[in-house]
Amino acid sequence: MATPSLKIIDALRKTANQLENGHRYEWGNMGSCNCGNLAQTVTTFSRAEIQKYALEKRGDWSEQLVEYCPTSGFPMDLIIEKMIDFGFSKQDLRHLEWLSDTEILSQLEDNKHLNRNLKSDTILYMKTWATLLENKLIDAIVLPSFEIKPTDLILEVV
Repeated sequence: MATPSLKIIDALRKTANQLENGHRYEWGNMGSCNCGNLAQTVTTFSRAEIQKYALEKRGDWSEQLVEYCPTSGFPMDLIIEKMIDFGFSKQDLRHLEWLSDTEILSQLEDNKHLNRNLKSDTILYMKTWATLLENKLIDAIVLPSFEIKPTDLILEVV
C-alpha cells in the first residue's frame, strides 16, 4: 500500500470529490475509469490523452501495469511512471482498478462488496483508502513525553 502522505491522501480525496461532483466516469474508458480519474488528478494528462495513449498498447490498466516498462517510450508507461513517482505502487493501481485491496475493504461496514465499475463504489473506495492512510499517518506521530515529577509540583514559598 502507498506510504501514507498528505499528497496521496489529498489526491485520493480530490479525485473522489471530483467524481461526486459530476466528473466523467466510465469504467470501460482508460481515461475516465478508476485509475484514469486518479491519473488525471496526479498527472497533467487529460482523460482524452490517457485514453489515446492507452490504446497504443494492449490491455486494460491491470494488464498495462503488468507490462509497464519505464524505458519503453510508450506514453502510457510515462503516465504509470508519474503515478508511481507520485507515491502509488503498481499493486495500488491494480487494486484501485478492481477495488480489491483487502485492507481497504476491511474498513467498510458489514464487509460491503464493491463493484469495480460503479462510480459510487469507486468514490467509497477512494475515500476509505484516504481515511485509512490518514489514520496511519496520525498513528505514526510520536509526541514528546512531558512527564511531570512530584518534585516539580513543590512551590517555593518566599
